[in-house]
Amino acid sequence: MSRILEFTKMHGAGNDYIYVNTLKFPVANPERLALLWSDRHKGIGGDGLVLIGPSEKADFSMRIFNNDGSEARMCGNASRCIGKYLYDNGLTESRDIRLETLSGIKLLHLTTGTDGKVASVTVDMGCPQLAVPWQMASPDGSMLRGTVETGGHAYTGTFVSMGNPHFVVFTDDAESRDIATEGYMLEHAPVFPERCNIEFAAVRPDGSIRMRVWERGSGITLACGTGACATAVAAALEHRAPRRSDIVMDGGTLRIEWSEADGHVYMTGPAVKIFDGRIEYDG
Repeated sequence: MSRILEFTKMHGAGNDYIYVNTLKFPVANPERLALLWSDRHKGIGGDGLVLIGPSEKADFSMRIFNNDGSEARMCGNASRCIGKYLYDNGLTESRDIRLETLSGIKLLHLTTGTDGKVASVTVDMGCPQLAVPWQMASPDGSMLRGTVETGGHAYTGTFVSMGNPHFVVFTDDAESRDIATEGYMLEHAPVFPERCNIEFAAVRPDGSIRMRVWERGSGITLACGTGACATAVAAALEHRAPRRSDIVMDGGTLRIEWSEADGHVYMTGPAVKIFDGRIEYDG
């Protein structure tokens, strides 16, 4: 039986997803729909599908499905866009929202522009987790400037989990790296049996950090919020940058602060609506 569903296309620093309000439009089999709709030639196009729903623990909930159909635990850019969606569409009047994700409840603070709509969102991403969950890389389980061997190459980097796993490799020139080849190899390295997000980053003379990303389940994307947070934490751990830095990605810039006061990572950046649409599908 065919159904009509309404959706909104949004992006955060170029990380674009298809958003569905499941309070109005329940979605069955989101894994299959994420595959179909994310196709940029035959579908709506995007890095994946995001479902906005109710929550018994928070104000709202979020589920994220990558463009390969796999479910992600967290997405910083998507969480900012959900904040904008909820406020701009009148689903909440609060500028502080508690959002349930698979990696815990995230706190969103909304900043509105002169038009009364949300212009930027700050997300409390919680404390970074530095222990590698799959393998003891050191006595305390962390991987700081650790070595990962794959595809006949050795990569030195730092592991940081922001609800999902990241391996951050600092390099002199992030622009010259073959992200498609190296990112794929590292994502599937034996040390990461559940796969991993990969960042290549370089500290610029002005103190900002240029970062390019290969996302687990999505491939090359223009931005990754949790990846930006992981990169900022890794830069601080490796004494390459202070605890507050601007992470410059292909799709835009996010400001990340790893607070000394509470140990939480705070991510601030834009959220942009692209368009609304309706799609017919077999549900």
